[in-house]
Amino acid sequence: MSGTFHMTVGNKGRVVLPADVRARHNWAEGSVLIAVETADGVLLVERSELLKQIQAKLSDTNILEELFAERRAEAAREDRGES
Repeated sequence: MSGTFHMTVGNKGRVVLPADVRARHNWAEGSVLIAVETADGVLLVERSELLKQIQAKLSDTNILEELFAERRAEAAREDRGES
């Protein structure tokens, strides 16, 4: 499934993905890809897949409770006259 592919950046910054890569990932014309910059390079992920990954990571956390706790702490600092 993995491989090494040679691609060239065109004069308008365009890169053509090899047909077999597009086929393996079911990326057709109009597919929305997100480029995620990492310490190891750039990762291309389809938008819907990236959304699934983010939702899975957040499913173990209660984001609203975290936001409320942060806001309560900030309000307490403001009440004490701290910045």
